[in-house]
Amino acid sequence: MAKTSSVEKNERRRKLVAAKAAKRKALKAIIMNQGLPLEERFRAQLKLAAMPRNSAKVRIRNRCEVTGRPRAYYRKLKMSRIALRELGSLGAVPGLVKSSW
Repeated sequence: MAKTSSVEKNERRRKLVAAKAAKRKALKAIIMNQGLPLEERFRAQLKLAAMPRNSAKVRIRNRCEVTGRPRAYYRKLKMSRIALRELGSLGAVPGLVKSSW
């Protein structure tokens, strides 16, 4: 099981990204618009840089919903390989059969 603080930190990041997504998108549109004056684009870039770092989508870490493990994460199932193997052995994942030969 991952540290609770790490999982909570990641959840705070998710909430902040959702809250600031529209503002970030608007500022990036201004920055990328070549038709606007350079000064206006630069001001938008400074505003974007002044926003919290954790409001960037890149800062979110995919974590297992069962254990909180950050590595060996299957996006489709939203869990780590270890949790998948455990639940698969118990028969809790539909369509998954642990192979043995």
